[in-house]
Amino acid sequence: MRILYCASEANPFCGSGGLADVAGSLPHTLNRKGQDCRIVVPLYGSMPYDLRCQLQYITNFWVPVGWRSQYCGLFWAQWNGCTYYFIDNEYYFNRDNLYGYYDDAERFAFFSRAIMEMLPYIDFHPDIIHCNDWQTALVPVYYYLFYSKNPWYYNIKSVFTIHNIQYQGKYGWEVNTECVGVPPTETKIIEMDGKLNMMKGAIECSTRVTTVSPSYAAEIKDPWFAYGLEASLKRNHWKLCGILNGIDCASYDPATDYQLYANYTKDDMSGKGICKQKLQERLNLEQRWDVPIVSMVTRLVGHKGLDLVRGGIRDLLNTENMQFVILGSGDQEYEDFFNQLAWDYPGRVSFCHGFVPELARKIYSGSDIFLMPSKQEPCGLSQMIALRYGTIPVVREVGGLKDSVFDSADNYGNGFTFKNYDIADMCNAVKRALAGIKDDWGWHQLIWRAMMSDNSWDRSAQDYINVYNDTLNWR
Repeated sequence: MRILYCASEANPFCGSGGLADVAGSLPHTLNRKGQDCRIVVPLYGSMPYDLRCQLQYITNFWVPVGWRSQYCGLFWAQWNGCTYYFIDNEYYFNRDNLYGYYDDAERFAFFSRAIMEMLPYIDFHPDIIHCNDWQTALVPVYYYLFYSKNPWYYNIKSVFTIHNIQYQGKYGWEVNTECVGVPPTETKIIEMDGKLNMMKGAIECSTRVTTVSPSYAAEIKDPWFAYGLEASLKRNHWKLCGILNGIDCASYDPATDYQLYANYTKDDMSGKGICKQKLQERLNLEQRWDVPIVSMVTRLVGHKGLDLVRGGIRDLLNTENMQFVILGSGDQEYEDFFNQLAWDYPGRVSFCHGFVPELARKIYSGSDIFLMPSKQEPCGLSQMIALRYGTIPVVREVGGLKDSVFDSADNYGNGFTFKNYDIADMCNAVKRALAGIKDDWGWHQLIWRAMMSDNSWDRSAQDYINVYNDTLNWR
């Protein structure tokens, strides 16, 4: 099966978040499973120099953008057995950052149209074009409007994955005239509430729609989670399914991870104690093996459940024998709160500002309990990484958290969960975990089940292959 995987970022060439991890892992796993999956991304100016030197020029052509045409260069490279294509236009992509510019709508309309225009030049006729989030949402729209009747493009199916429905590519109608270029007779495809909505267009025009977890696929049909797209999703419910993301289990392996203070396995956990001791030393916490470390590695934004943490963490620190570590950055109100908390509880609380990848891994491995009380969480990767490192997650039953963490009250459980977005419910779940850690035998059984959890891309990739095969049979 031939699959073209379209994304606005993909490791190792360009990345700013979870999408880069997915786009840099899933296609490689699909290839290992016998598929021909290739990746296309913009050629950003921020690409590392050593990787840029590996690019090979293919050709250049002109791409329609609204009422005009823009230059497009096309490059390719091989990385880890996978073919990457790069869409080049220095005006659009030779910038310091990937996103956050006034003309993002034009930049990614160009990128989406260039994907369709490049296909005859690469001698690759995909069976499936797999698009991701609003930055590539116009690809299925353009295919439907401009290419589906062209004999060369005939019978290409499309899959569109929603990673976070909150970000939809919403703009005023002038953007359509200036750069999107949907004909006036077809604007209903991308119209919502009097505005242009790129994600709605993808939902209407793609063959299949997936999300990053089964629970999130059910949630986004509810107005609370859908951010206005519930009507479109309900109308196209027959297209929709959820596939849980995975993690790179070779990279996140406590037995071989060189960034840990000590390595360990589920059968020999002695190294985890060293990781905890060294983490306490580095973060100026009291070095006590008998005090559980509760940790978070997160963006400091509201939908990560930080209002619950802010409302309940002092009660936990005042009544429970625990230490608390948080790594992240974001909204000033939360940064100020955690700075003050660390000041108020010296030796028991550490706030590490920013995101330091090697420190994140040390926190995953050196902690006992990992807290994720999210208000919304389409998939979440942190809980999967925590499980991989034998750190027991405490999560709210929402989105991908609900699909990957199961309460230890059940015999197969690998963590602790709570349902309601409520301070008392979160604190109760943390207290249950802190009580559970006192049962040495039971806690080691729980760690063993956590580390046995299968959150690999092998599982997820097979689910995608099943969806692709099913999609090819649709008319």
